[in-house]
Amino acid sequence: GLKLNIDVILHQGGWLLIRDVGTIVFAIVFTILIARLLKAEDSTLVLLLGIGTGVCGAAAIAATSSILKAKDEDTAIGAGIIALVGTVFSIAYTIIRPFIPLTALQYGIWSGVSLHEIAHVALAGAPAGPNALAMALLAKLGRVFLLVPLSFILVYWMKHKEKTKSGSEAKIEFPWFLIGFIIMSLFGSYVLGHAFTIPASMMNGISSFTSFILTMAMIGLG
Repeated sequence: GLKLNIDVILHQGGWLLIRDVGTIVFAIVFTILIARLLKAEDSTLVLLLGIGTGVCGAAAIAATSSILKAKDEDTAIGAGIIALVGTVFSIAYTIIRPFIPLTALQYGIWSGVSLHEIAHVALAGAPAGPNALAMALLAKLGRVFLLVPLSFILVYWMKHKEKTKSGSEAKIEFPWFLIGFIIMSLFGSYVLGHAFTIPASMMNGISSFTSFILTMAMIGLG
């Protein structure tokens, strides 16, 4: 949340949000179509893979798995597949970059809109230069931002689905982490650096700590 500056996204990357929405919708729909073509039986895993591909990788899968009432093994398998495929493609991007007809900024947008994790985007975008990397990360953070409305859409959809199936109101686990995510994002966007500032060394420490606990969460998930 602290790394997601809403003000920057809305004022500098607003037009990228439209592409990000398109990416998420396309990824989920296309994944479902492939699954039907291959006659895949685990619809929850399929949806998790579509969400992970379209939004922000393993974090999106972990975030929405409780809403979708996914099995632990589906969550872990989905996160593992997304991490592996995203790593392969981020390396592939850096290899094919000199041979594709895109400017540095266009390449940065393409990387940010299409790759899975922020780390994958950083890996692929950095070789194109600082401006391309900044654009890539801006496009990527827009997709992270869209995890919030997507989660609420999924909550509504699951409640409607369960009510249609059983005839009674279903209890869907509310993703309470989203409240903290939104609060920290608003704090970092509009309070931090405006009302008061935190020394760079402390911010670096906070960044390292959040990366560490996210790593712990991913290992625990695996």
